[in-house]
Amino acid sequence: MDSDGTVPARDLRASDADRDRVAELLQAAYADGRLTAEEHAERLAAVFGARTLGELTGVTRDLLPAEQQPFQVDAKHVVAMFGSQRQEGRWVVPGRLPVSAVFGKIDLNLHEAILRHRHVVLDLSTLCGRIRLHVPGEVEVRFTGRSMAGAVKQGEPVWPSQGEAPVVELTGTLLLGTVEVIRPRRPKPPRRSLLRRGRRS
Repeated sequence: MDSDGTVPARDLRASDADRDRVAELLQAAYADGRLTAEEHAERLAAVFGARTLGELTGVTRDLLPAEQQPFQVDAKHVVAMFGSQRQEGRWVVPGRLPVSAVFGKIDLNLHEAILRHRHVVLDLSTLCGRIRLHVPGEVEVRFTGRSMAGAVKQGEPVWPSQGEAPVVELTGTLLLGTVEVIRPRRPKPPRRSLLRRGRRS
């Protein structure tokens, strides 16, 4: 375990969907000639025998650059300076993650992310920067930091949750920066038919 008592990201259990994702990457590598038939079969067997995200990442390490790996298990700090940065897909969110945007733009997407904790803290630092935070509908976002000529836009309201929903707390300082929280719209319930069925005679 890590010093804070949590399981290291590489040791988190892999799901069937995680294995299927890597199997698709191996099939693409085999189709374009980067793997022989024997290598493809060997790695495919390793994929379906893998128990952790670290084992799955090892199977594709020599096939994809770091930013295209199926699982980003070592996110420590997301930074955009005079440019743009995107963190999305299947990645592991630590309990506390520094996020800095200095004259830059960051897109942080949590839709497919693995939250190691039910309460995640994003320590923000912006200087004329913009952060777009994409979260599932039931995730609650709380801003507890400081804003100096900055703004936090919540967008769509939080969806009702049947159980304990994750909380993302935004701390730090916004200096001439903005944070936009983006949730999907809640699906509308199906309309009931206005036509009444005729009574049987």
